[in-house]
Amino acid sequence: MSDEIRLQVKHLCKSFGVTKAVQDVSFNVKKGSVHALIGENGSGKSTLTNMLTGIYSIDSGEFILDGKKIHPHNQVEANNEGVSIIVQELGTLSGLTVAENIFLGHEEQFVTLGFKNTNAMNKKANELLHQYGFDRIKASDMIDEYNFEDRKLVEIVKATYFHPKVVVIDETTTALSQEGREELYKHMERIKKEGGSVIFISHDLPEILDKSDMITVLRDGVYIDTVASADVTEDDLKKYMVGREMTGNYYRADYDEKVSDEVVLSVKNVAVPGQISNINFELHKGEILGFGGLSESGMHEIGKAIFGASFDREGSVTLEDGTEINDIPTAIKHSIAYTSKDRDNESIVKNQSIGENICLPSLDELAGPFGIQSDKKQNEFANKFAKEISVKMVNTKQFVSELSGGNKQKVVLARWIGKDSDIVVLDSPTRGIDIKVKQDIYQLMDRMRKSGKSIIMISEELMELIGMCDRIIIMKDGKISGQIDRGREITENTLIEMMV
Repeated sequence: MSDEIRLQVKHLCKSFGVTKAVQDVSFNVKKGSVHALIGENGSGKSTLTNMLTGIYSIDSGEFILDGKKIHPHNQVEANNEGVSIIVQELGTLSGLTVAENIFLGHEEQFVTLGFKNTNAMNKKANELLHQYGFDRIKASDMIDEYNFEDRKLVEIVKATYFHPKVVVIDETTTALSQEGREELYKHMERIKKEGGSVIFISHDLPEILDKSDMITVLRDGVYIDTVASADVTEDDLKKYMVGREMTGNYYRADYDEKVSDEVVLSVKNVAVPGQISNINFELHKGEILGFGGLSESGMHEIGKAIFGASFDREGSVTLEDGTEINDIPTAIKHSIAYTSKDRDNESIVKNQSIGENICLPSLDELAGPFGIQSDKKQNEFANKFAKEISVKMVNTKQFVSELSGGNKQKVVLARWIGKDSDIVVLDSPTRGIDIKVKQDIYQLMDRMRKSGKSIIMISEELMELIGMCDRIIIMKDGKISGQIDRGREITENTLIEMMV
């Protein structure tokens, strides 16, 4: 890491209405370094980097890159200044090829006399994909043919092939399997060696300490401190982020509680062609049942299959009273809730308000005489559950698209807490969530199980499965490869051995 300053952030401010998202923030990023940016959800991390990359406008303050003031108005302008970003959610565009996504905004290099040379674009893209080790991805294929993780790999190529001076990586690792993370780490190291700088945003504190050189902490939009990664511990960072010592249990503290014999959900011979096959298990009353595995193991399809969201599903999903769950309306009617890993596309309605999102599955219960909806009832309901789970917002009329990733997840959880569902399927519930909100979600899950609710937790984070679940089922190649009951002796290696 050089002592030479690559990027200066000076007195940066940004507000959304009455919400001050970033307030007079200043710090420096050194050349040839990985500079982490951490803070709780809503601390201003993504707002700041979105201003740097032209996604948001700047209210006041400035960015100085290699001694030159920059003020990009869009991502193409930011790229031209030498700044790129890999976003937390999906950053590729459907309806375009892989090559068209890689060179989006920079197609002019393949245009001669007004005509685009598609063959030249595809050839160049395939060369880049080969250089990055992503040969299985083909430039001429439509991007929609690839899964979420492969599309993130395409974004790595898109954001780094032109050797930018600064690359922002915003919560990208939460969307990747361990294999995908290792690919990203490799390219972060390459950027450093080439003299570039990485601004790295993650809620995974061990990852931050391991992969970064310097760490800047934000809290409620305000700059707190910048420290060398080698000089601090995970507990130090938690205190900086939260402003106080973390108290109470993080994961569950019990190990000897007996799970009820009462079966509330029975899954028999469930299969989804090309995804999962021969899935059999039972969910008990008051149980937290975990599903783990590698990214393509099929575990994420389990949640959709239970919720009736897999339209080509085979086999049966049956409730205690004999009700068969084959579609989403039946699942909701019979008190089953589901939160998807793909939060922005499957769990929230981005062009609706916080209140409308929270009330969505409970509209029948909130209706007055003759099915007429009551604005008063909906407002009271939304306010109650948004406040119960501490959503950071202006009010419930604010559009959910304006919230940070963690607060969007809170809205999804508030919806199902309000619905008071008996069976809750949580797919990657803490993805992109800060340390304090994770603790809140874990404690909420613990309270739910104690009150007799049953939870299925699907996660690629092995420690949260070990810390929270009564039983863990491991998936491999679309099938169940192993199962283990809760115990003090379980380690990550115990689960990994069943995955590979």
